[in-house]
Amino acid sequence: MTSAPVAVSPSLPPDQDTLSGIAFLRAFEQSDEGMLVTDSENLIVAANLAVCRMSGYSLEELLGQNPRILSSGRATPDFYAVLWQALGSHDYWEGEIWNKQKNGANYPRHLKISVLRNADGSIRNFVANFTEIEASQEVADRLAYLAYHDPLTNLPNRLAFESQLAQSLRSCEREGQQLALMLIDLDNFKNINDTLGHHVGDQLLQNVALRLRECVRASDLVARIGGDEFVVVLPDIESPLTAARVASKIQSNLADSYRIADHILYATPSIGISLYPIDGSDPGTLLRNADTAMYHAKSAGRNNHQFYTARMNEAAGERLAMENELRQAIAAISPASSEFSLHFQPQVETVSGRVLGVEALLRWNNAKFGQVSPMRFICIAEETGLIQPLGDWVIWETCRLIRVMKQQGVNGIRVAINISAQQLRHENLLLLVRGALACYDLLPEDIELEVTESTAMENPEMTLSILDQLAAMGIVLAIDDFGTGYSSLAYLKHLPIKRLKLDRSFVTDIETDANDAAICTATIALGHSLGLELVAEGVETEAQRDFLAALGCDMLQGYLFSRPMPFDDTVAYLKAHLATHAANG
Repeated sequence: MTSAPVAVSPSLPPDQDTLSGIAFLRAFEQSDEGMLVTDSENLIVAANLAVCRMSGYSLEELLGQNPRILSSGRATPDFYAVLWQALGSHDYWEGEIWNKQKNGANYPRHLKISVLRNADGSIRNFVANFTEIEASQEVADRLAYLAYHDPLTNLPNRLAFESQLAQSLRSCEREGQQLALMLIDLDNFKNINDTLGHHVGDQLLQNVALRLRECVRASDLVARIGGDEFVVVLPDIESPLTAARVASKIQSNLADSYRIADHILYATPSIGISLYPIDGSDPGTLLRNADTAMYHAKSAGRNNHQFYTARMNEAAGERLAMENELRQAIAAISPASSEFSLHFQPQVETVSGRVLGVEALLRWNNAKFGQVSPMRFICIAEETGLIQPLGDWVIWETCRLIRVMKQQGVNGIRVAINISAQQLRHENLLLLVRGALACYDLLPEDIELEVTESTAMENPEMTLSILDQLAAMGIVLAIDDFGTGYSSLAYLKHLPIKRLKLDRSFVTDIETDANDAAICTATIALGHSLGLELVAEGVETEAQRDFLAALGCDMLQGYLFSRPMPFDDTVAYLKAHLATHAANG
């Protein structure tokens, strides 16, 4: 057997009374087929003489043991994953395996596994039927293939990758050639797998494997080394530029949408690249350095490639230290003290100049690192899952401060809160928002929730469902950083959003860059045609303000009006602003 549950033969009778029948016992004992039965805990409760002959174990040695006592160790974890899935879905699996005898010798068998269930559906027994097969060359070839290939994608596996990389390095050393090793990680795979299921995730991995093969030469190696990680080995390259071109091609091919099981999915790659001989001369060093570079690609915004540099190791150590500080700071959050605080930046109506809202922006002042840029620590929080508790704190703290603001006489100001991808797909988001509003006696229109365009596209169906529920509560929704993601117009019109926020990258050079001006013009026109309000971020000059006003942009946000301010300064600013506008009628 294997470490999988011993299967129940479909030919076995369905109850224990029959098992005790004389006719059945005689057939069980005298059968040339090996027959073995386990209980629901996967412990052997019966085995016939054929199993004992095949394995070399006596009945006494088998009873009470887990079937893994028979495992040869040849099958991969992926093999057992497929077997378990079949048993869970169909109560049956059939295939060829190698077992191990008591003396250590391996032998092939054809195995049928089935599941017997009780009337309530719970598992009663697993039963296995073993039949002898010839250790033919075909069987040997198949088993040899599975030893070096990933059964899901048919790509070489980690074992094959390590072997072939070592061979390629020896060849490059002899010939004085360069080699590039790419480590590729899918940016959004875990979310897809968790929300849509492993069957969708598996199909996505198969599609990715096909696209990767299309990007390289026949002499290059593409392998899957685990989960959503792939490697590409490019031997005999002319220069690092060759690797950069291949990486760009992979980015482009993998960034296109995937249609799987009626879902439109996106899974962009983050790619780390190490080079032989400058970054290492052995497989372990090259893979480790490519892994370091890959994490820098993720930190740089994902969907890009980075070449390894020695400085990255120093940065990796600093990043780990910052992650530890971040964990401690989150764990130490209390009503009395926190290293975190919220600053607020006004959002101004273009025509009237009135402040209609503010955006809450998270800040971290750490004893070791000082004032840490949000670009640094939020990226770490997202990669480690810390963004979930941190984002939840932001929602609660924002609502608390809105209540304080109202108590100090500032009313009618909406506060925008950024929601991360992890928060959006977490089951408690709706309850958390309701609870925070109720706790501080706020109305839904007191807050606005912003999600980035890329977050909205990670799982369109799930996103639409959650946003619909938030909108039904009366909460205003906005798409942040619009223009930097992959959303389609067909999808956008179905979202229950009220505002689009133009990314600051299009605003910075709007007066001098014709492309940026065209993008802003088209986006504002698009938003208005869909009945949406447009908010431009990063407005720093009067010329930018005038340009956006001429395009009909509804609201503006940026240093021209105010930098992000601590809460007390924000309240003072808003009081003065409201008083001025009240005096002017």
